[in-house]
Amino acid sequence: MTRSTEATIRGFLDEVRSGRSPQRAPEFLAPVVLAHQMRAGARETLERTPANYAEHVEEMIEMFGAFAFTVDELLIDGDRGYARWVQHGHHAGLIDGREPTGRPIETLGSAVYRVHEGMIVEYWIQQDAAGLAAQLE
Repeated sequence: MTRSTEATIRGFLDEVRSGRSPQRAPEFLAPVVLAHQMRAGARETLERTPANYAEHVEEMIEMFGAFAFTVDELLIDGDRGYARWVQHGHHAGLIDGREPTGRPIETLGSAVYRVHEGMIVEYWIQQDAAGLAAQLE
């Protein structure tokens, strides 16, 4: 039985991206995922594996501490889903070359995920880099 697009994305966000269980990434991500990362003035596409995505989440935990992750919106259309979230943590580790201050940090993000046969195979992500930079000043 193949999971629905919604169940796949919701499970991924709730279990993996939330920082709750990064090691569960292989349950939701295809062996190679195209990750289109968009920041103002810069776009790049990375090939992510479940293992390096789990490492990425562990790095976020090092930077932000045990953060709270809330999905504010999840819209599904066929094999794609759009999610918008807010993450609350603390400046617990080195972020963009800035030493930890312990101050609260809120980050906003959104992504469109493409699902094939119950696995995320591609996503387009946008993060509020300017908002994060302002909080690190």
